[in-house]
Amino acid sequence: MNGTSVKSSTALAIARAFAQGLADPVAVTAAALDHARGMRATFISVVAADRALRRAEESAERWRRKVPLSVLDGVPIAWKDLFDIAGLTTTAGSATRAANVPALADAALVARAERAGMITVGKTNLSEFAYSGLGLNPHFGTPTNSRIDHGLRVPGGSSSGAAISVAAGVVPISVGTDTAGSIRIPSAFNGLTGYRASIGRYSRAGMVSLSRTLDTIGPIANTVSDCAAFDAVVQGVPFRKANRTPRDHRFVIDLSLIERYAVSELVASNFLAFIERLRESDARVEEHTFTALADIHRIIADQGWIGALEAFETHRALLDSDAASTLDPYVRARLERARHVPSSRRSELLALRNELQAVFVRELKDATLIVPTVSHTAPLLAPLEADPDLFAAVNMKTLAMTMPASFLDAPVVAMPSGLDGDSLPTGVQLIRSSNDDDVLLSVAQRVEQHMQTSRTEERNDA
Repeated sequence: MNGTSVKSSTALAIARAFAQGLADPVAVTAAALDHARGMRATFISVVAADRALRRAEESAERWRRKVPLSVLDGVPIAWKDLFDIAGLTTTAGSATRAANVPALADAALVARAERAGMITVGKTNLSEFAYSGLGLNPHFGTPTNSRIDHGLRVPGGSSSGAAISVAAGVVPISVGTDTAGSIRIPSAFNGLTGYRASIGRYSRAGMVSLSRTLDTIGPIANTVSDCAAFDAVVQGVPFRKANRTPRDHRFVIDLSLIERYAVSELVASNFLAFIERLRESDARVEEHTFTALADIHRIIADQGWIGALEAFETHRALLDSDAASTLDPYVRARLERARHVPSSRRSELLALRNELQAVFVRELKDATLIVPTVSHTAPLLAPLEADPDLFAAVNMKTLAMTMPASFLDAPVVAMPSGLDGDSLPTGVQLIRSSNDDDVLLSVAQRVEQHMQTSRTEERNDA
């Protein structure tokens, strides 16, 4: 590492370089700020240089004295523009909020990360109000990944800028939110790793909400280990990297999902190849048909989505105002679809959710479920910008395989499974029961380590 770039580096590798004197937090932060300022569609705002560089200097001094605040002290981080950062306006990706006064204080989770020594670079773009799985934004521009098909594909949403900020090497960790798949989808489309935490694991204080029932938070990074390190430092607990293989752990797959969600041939092929590599670690992989997942699919199709009802209530006053005409028409149309849903529907869905959470726990037992993240690879951007009906159809298909875990409040790690024939990334989700996050992060790290070892051995044999 040359001390001025985070490109292709993990957060933990950057911190190790600080510890070894091979990199300097001030130079890394300055480079990240410069890079962020040059990516206008990715970053809605960038923090003042004096704020970031002052904290980088403090971090550098701690590393010199060998008293870092955490394993990620001095590591740059970005935040989806739903989180308050003192001195910056929180837009939620909407032009209707662009003139709001800047926040007076940092959101609770931002403050926790900075108490661990992490250095905020700025706030990233998103689908307006975090209400799309594709990541388009007509107000601030749509961030795209220049490394994938020349930047012609959608970034995934709603945490679009969060994913692109990591994919472009501006920061090694960016924090997003996930209501129906908004961390996992952009991770899958960009070959990254995302962690959807169980609701309540991280404070939502100082964060703009979409759905009071389903909103949760998590990091997007290059590795599971980075996600686990972030989780540890913001909770103030020691980070312990998992060093064992997944041997003897029990995994479950439900092959009926392939047909139910019309998973593309190449996504399915990479999913099955991922499972075969996992079996090589002597992990137990069983096949099981989950009635809870089948019921959730039917409920969403027949009765709707809790998040849609709550999103409409959140933004009802805006939709009834003159300012509604300035909204992204795709987002406005989707919000309006919930206007005439019976008022009793939300309580009915919540009751079904409670029942199915219990069913899922019984069916999963002490295992980790693995499913594809999205049924297809990142679609082309231009046709979706031109056709509202195509956008609506593709958006729902994109969200379909991530929505069940959100319905169940299941913690999920989304990680890469390979590339398709056009070098577009595909991904899988590792899923546990609600609040079983610690086990999930440990298991996911072990899976990641095995996959990395497997790929190294394949290259050596070639």
